Amino acid sequence: MAQSMYLLWGSGSPPCWRLMITLEEKKLQGYKQKLLSFEKEEHKSKEVLEINPRGQLPTFKHGDDIINESTGACLYLENQFKSQGNKLIPDSPAEQALMYQRMMEGLTLIEKLNLVAFYDFYAPEGERHDSALKRNKDNLVTELKLWESYLENVGLSRYLAGGFSLADVVVFPSVAYAFRYGLSVERYPKLAKYYSLLKDRPSIKATWPPKWFQIEQRSESLKDI
Repeated sequence: MAQSMYLLWGSGSPPCWRLMITLEEKKLQGYKQKLLSFEKEEHKSKEVLEINPRGQLPTFKHGDDIINESTGACLYLENQFKSQGNKLIPDSPAEQALMYQRMMEGLTLIEKLNLVAFYDFYAPEGERHDSALKRNKDNLVTELKLWESYLENVGLSRYLAGGFSLADVVVFPSVAYAFRYGLSVERYPKLAKYYSLLKDRPSIKATWPPKWFQIEQRSESLKDI
């Protein structure tokens, strides 16, 4: 089945990473893939735009079926390959409800992280204001404290919604990205514990962004959050 899949992806992108983790968890190794450069704007290339008119990564095909939104692609893979690899949607209605809630909230987390870490990218030079950046930082602090409360009972057998699930697939890359950009382990100890518990999971290690190995100097844009 994996041979009929084609993934265009960019290193260090949480949306790309979450899809690649899902492919590993579902034992779908061997899919066709191509690493593209954001810096060279290869995500705006004709090859991408023919499949994904938004010019974004990931861009994903399974046979003739195209699903480029990463969270949707993760759900698609779990539903298409339910009996293969690791089960990523729990059976318990309570755990399933919590999983969907945390998974969707994970999209808010990455949005608020981006608005601080890449403020200069999103705001043109003439439209940047210290007050706007401060507001973004304050909103991010509030968001991170919320996730700290969600992880009150995090442990080896309990993650965001009981066992490892699509909630963790979606959220972990954003947490890793936050610490990559200087988030304080001391100020956010439960997020740090969650990161430590999951960073060596085989599917996560196998798909760890190669760019993070190659670039020694890390951005510290989140160090004062």
